[in-house]
Amino acid sequence: MDPVSWLLIEPGWKVKAADGDDVGKVSEVVGDTENDIFNGLAISTGFLGKPRYVPAERVTTILEGEVHLDLSSQAARDLEEYEEPPPSEQFLAP
Repeated sequence: MDPVSWLLIEPGWKVKAADGDDVGKVSEVVGDTENDIFNGLAISTGFLGKPRYVPAERVTTILEGEVHLDLSSQAARDLEEYEEPPPSEQFLAP
């Protein structure tokens, strides 16, 4: 599979740790589409609890349906809770 642009990431895509484990699913993409600035992702790691925030610099590869991180499974689970950005910074999928 060839890597794809961050602009194609959709909610529900798998998020994989550096060790290959599934650590969650994309719940929101955060960035500025007009200026092509990718800030990061909010990922849900389970049915309970708030989504976690993954800064863009932790994303190594984006494939169709999958986002790969440079974090271990444990480090991904230990990420900070996601705080909603102001509406002007939020990327809404079409």
